[in-house]
Amino acid sequence: MTFDHTRWQARFDELRAAHRVPGATLAVFTDGELHELASGVLHRGTGVAATTDSVFQLGSVSKVHTATLVMQLAEAGKLDLDAPVRDVLPDFAVADPEVTKTVTPRQLLTHTSGISGDFTLDTGRNDDCLARYVDACHEVGQDVAPGAAISYSSTGYNILGRIIEVLTGQTWDEALRDRLLTPLGMTSSVTLPEDVLRFRAAMGHDGEEPMPAWTLIPRSGGPYGGTLCSTAADVVRLARMHLDAGTAPDGTRVLDASTVAEMQRHAVDVPDRWTVSSDGWGLGWTLYDWDGVTGYGHDGAATGQYSYLRVFPHAGAIAVLLANGGHSRHLYADLLGELLGELAGARMPASFAPAEQPPTVDFAQYHGTYRREGVELTVSSKEGKPHLRYAFVGGMAHFAPPMELDLVPVSDTVFAAPGLGAFAGDWMPIVFSTLPDGTLCLYSGMRAAPRA
Repeated sequence: MTFDHTRWQARFDELRAAHRVPGATLAVFTDGELHELASGVLHRGTGVAATTDSVFQLGSVSKVHTATLVMQLAEAGKLDLDAPVRDVLPDFAVADPEVTKTVTPRQLLTHTSGISGDFTLDTGRNDDCLARYVDACHEVGQDVAPGAAISYSSTGYNILGRIIEVLTGQTWDEALRDRLLTPLGMTSSVTLPEDVLRFRAAMGHDGEEPMPAWTLIPRSGGPYGGTLCSTAADVVRLARMHLDAGTAPDGTRVLDASTVAEMQRHAVDVPDRWTVSSDGWGLGWTLYDWDGVTGYGHDGAATGQYSYLRVFPHAGAIAVLLANGGHSRHLYADLLGELLGELAGARMPASFAPAEQPPTVDFAQYHGTYRREGVELTVSSKEGKPHLRYAFVGGMAHFAPPMELDLVPVSDTVFAAPGLGAFAGDWMPIVFSTLPDGTLCLYSGMRAAPRA
């Protein structure tokens, strides 16, 4: 189907304004052609217009870039995905001695390492920042045991970034540039703020107000999604290489076709199917099943900026939306839902929300305290209604005061809490799941917290 640029630009403008998103860019690949659109402003304070060559912070979409670099090293025989991380990083350690000895790159790629995922540490701007970050991981605890279940771990992707550095002899930034960005012609993708200054750059917004800082994530967060800035079109260029079985448009081979297929293969089930619209996970990719139409992609959130990447191979369709605040999740749902429905016949699942008449659930079975690194979740009933107290503890205690959330049943194991921020939408899922050893755990934000 021919892409009607004028019609989609009008719809983009309409939906962006309706959802009060300051600015956004959209890149679409269909029928072998790339189409770029922009709407709104990059910064409400300055009024600078968003353009198709504007760069946005990608957040966790950068994990796909890191995973691609890891898989290049694996297919070259430099990395065994199933050997211990310590084979490459002899001094690597986390708080659990057994995990230190046994955790593998494959578990890091699939978020099944169990290593607590939100460890952030500013180790400076020098080229050793990632080495120093990984050295500090010796204090990082576990959410669950390795291989027990998926638990989203940005920490794991930083460890992968350090593996890339050791095996290439380059910084993560240099390896990304030389081994991925340059071969794919991604000339508008950069990782350092001094390079971002060469471009029209988006400013994140808290709702409609500009954030107090352009970024709150240190350079050491690069591999998990803290520093990479790109245009929507450049993200399409990366996704197109995967769509084209590992080759760039000029015929340059970036990955073997078998490696591309392995990355897209289902590796682990996901109890929380709503936070990032996931139906499973591959090696770096989030996997989707939209009413029988399968695809892959990734979501990202940075400092008031949000990114959405979707690929539907059967239709040869790719869509990338980058936004800088407001109700970005609603813009994604409406715009990409319509767009990919038309271009790929893919019917986006309905937004997560409870039914008007919620089911009756025996909630007492879930009462208790659930803990993961830096977070304590207390489940109880208040005035006969399910309730959750969400508190940051330990080294994360300063992040925010405890939140008291009433829960609404969606099913016997799934509950809806009021959405927190633009990334969550109106409601966010609270999911209870049982680990293989019988331990009950609570999923929030795709992170697993076992009951104490």
